[in-house]
Amino acid sequence: MLIEGLHYLTTPASRAQRQLGYLRESILLMSRSRRCQAAWTHHLATARSVVLQACSDLVRCRTAVILGSGLLDDIPLSDLAGRFERVILVDMVHLWPARRAARRYANVTLQVADLSGCVDWLRGNGERRTDPLSLFDREEIDFVVSANLLSQLPILPLDWFESRNRPPPDGLGRGIVVAHLEGLSRLRARVCLVTDLDQMTEDREGRVVERLDLLHGIGLPAPDRSWIWEIAPFGEVGRRRRQIHHVHAYADWHVAAGRDGALA
Repeated sequence: MLIEGLHYLTTPASRAQRQLGYLRESILLMSRSRRCQAAWTHHLATARSVVLQACSDLVRCRTAVILGSGLLDDIPLSDLAGRFERVILVDMVHLWPARRAARRYANVTLQVADLSGCVDWLRGNGERRTDPLSLFDREEIDFVVSANLLSQLPILPLDWFESRNRPPPDGLGRGIVVAHLEGLSRLRARVCLVTDLDQMTEDREGRVVERLDLLHGIGLPAPDRSWIWEIAPFGEVGRRRRQIHHVHAYADWHVAAGRDGALA
């Protein structure tokens, strides 16, 4: 708790980032990642390998953009910094571990962006639907990664309404998911998508006691790779329960979306 408090006090973050919970959630994720390091090893290593595979055959390697860069645990930053002329790490909050890692490379920069497209609207400014990914539809960007981000985008906007005992607009969570996928599809760059789909809570006998659809009913095409992420091993959320996520990865989202048609 002391370390979490220190991060809360010292991390550069705007009033909106603090009020809407983005700083708090980033710190809680950092703490969980440290507690669950062993359980997350396979997931993080597999995600990093997918990212490297996705850019391995690119002819031009000018700029890579990492959406949802977070703690960088699932991002092979050293390899990307060596391969690309420039790497841009994009997230709503950049905690000190990520800031220190980025500073090791002269060609790596941090960018703060609301990838849900909802923050200004929730604060009473702007339209509900914006396209934050249009910022990255530039000719010099050759590679974009959406890194374990898609399922996270609706969480805090929906929490904003719940904390105020107000019903969210119909389809808000689903709309955020669809908007991100459609935004990725509009980009000219090679797009790598890694996302979890659902959360299963199991008891020690392997029985599923709860299932949560993290993508709000949106179905995805057949993945290039899929695996199980034990996000909360026994003892993290209860002695007799654990939580697992099903993860899909797409080395080239444009190919996958075109091959399997429109989103369900």
